[in-house]
Amino acid sequence: MQSVERVQAVLARKKVDRLPVDVWCVPEVLDTLREYTNVEDEMAIYAALGVDKVYSVSPEYTKNLPVPAGADSISLWGVPNRNIISGEATYSEVASYPLGGFTSVDQLDSYTWPDPALFDYAGAKALAVKARSFGFATVGPWISHFEIYCQLRGLENSLIDTLTEEDFLDNALDHIESVQTEMLRRHLTELGDTCDLVFISDDMGTQTGQLMRLETWETHFKPRLARWCELIHSFGVKVMYHSDGACSYIIPGLIECGVDVLNPIQHVCPGMGLQSLHDRFGDDLIFYGGVENQKVLPFGTPEDVAAETRQCLETLGSGKQGYIVCSCHNVQAGTPVENILAMIRTVHES
Repeated sequence: MQSVERVQAVLARKKVDRLPVDVWCVPEVLDTLREYTNVEDEMAIYAALGVDKVYSVSPEYTKNLPVPAGADSISLWGVPNRNIISGEATYSEVASYPLGGFTSVDQLDSYTWPDPALFDYAGAKALAVKARSFGFATVGPWISHFEIYCQLRGLENSLIDTLTEEDFLDNALDHIESVQTEMLRRHLTELGDTCDLVFISDDMGTQTGQLMRLETWETHFKPRLARWCELIHSFGVKVMYHSDGACSYIIPGLIECGVDVLNPIQHVCPGMGLQSLHDRFGDDLIFYGGVENQKVLPFGTPEDVAAETRQCLETLGSGKQGYIVCSCHNVQAGTPVENILAMIRTVHES
């Protein structure tokens, strides 16, 4: 089977020759894989490794926003970012919060929100076509409610808003949703059958527990998610929901909204045990991720990684249905190539 056929079969709950294995990684790791394979093009690297890549395709925002002093870049939402070095990697973090000092809904109405007409949908289609030429499935665009709200407002303010400034929260979320809904509609129209999944990302769990009250999620986020799921499904595309951490408290609600795929399965967190997730939700959700990425992948031996991968295969992937093997987030800088290869090889041999 081609990679795209393998992924599409899993998404359709059909039997496969073997389960798909994907690799998510930071740029520094991609460079090590480039050196290992002696291949320059990113898609060609994944093909050389035998990865069933689900390639990320999002339309670029074409408006040229001025980068303020003290920042290295600015997002399409007008959020200044700066680069920081942590260990062997360089990351981008928010430098300041444009909505951090806002105190009224009127200020939100006068904010300069992104224009859905200014995304490069044709460029996204060209990238998706290239991915198909390598036999890969695609995922995108990346869309979000609360993560974008936090980038604009700051995490502390955002969490306080869910308790004390609910009108402000809902008004800002209306703007955030409206922009992305129109962008999403145009993207899906442009890509047609070259789009397999849409990536909805809203981290609702921490390392040790839930991020907010279930009632808060159900009031402010669940209806918005349901609307997106309905729109995405109307194009015949599947929905992937990404939440790090202990997010089991919202999983029944995700299923009610119409989410098809849950990612990234950080199983060391409370309530996220592999067998438990499979037993409780395996009939309703495809799982994507799972291979532990804080200790085993970066610091274990190849044998440790193989054992971890087999455990994921035997639980989340029981019956060779409903699971795409991947790390439980981006493979981090410094991770040995041998460990990445061990994950891939273990799936190939399953």
